[in-house]
Amino acid sequence: MESNEKIIREAYRLAEGNVLDGDGFLALFTEDGSFNDMSTSQSFRGEQIPQVIAGLARSFPDVHRELLEVHAFGDVVAVELRIQGTHLGGFPTPVGEIPPTGNRIDVPAADLWYLRDGKIERFNCYNLMSVWLDQIGVHPDFKSAVEATETAATTA
Repeated sequence: MESNEKIIREAYRLAEGNVLDGDGFLALFTEDGSFNDMSTSQSFRGEQIPQVIAGLARSFPDVHRELLEVHAFGDVVAVELRIQGTHLGGFPTPVGEIPPTGNRIDVPAADLWYLRDGKIERFNCYNLMSVWLDQIGVHPDFKSAVEATETAATTA
């Protein structure tokens, strides 16, 4: 049986923009496995899992994950990494797509992979969405947030 670290390194290889093998990536998961994007509170299972990596590659066709630290602790593999790429495709949001900006991203992240019998049971991805959005040129509208809060407080 392959080491858990080797399995996880293979998962990263399959999700690279220049490889992008969604079926191979999914094959590394248990039948009930999940991919959890902790920054957006979204969870994906089954055929949704390869769609997630394909969606990221549509926004960032050259997506690359620079693995800084990889530590295997039995059936848990912890990875510190940087997600890198160029924003060349629409970036989906709940209210529509952010058009491509051509900006480069270099987003700090940490991933926790939980394995069972040599397969990925759960993948929890923690990325700094605020950094991600800032790097593609989306900045928070603090003025509107403060005004909305003040308006809500005065009408309550």
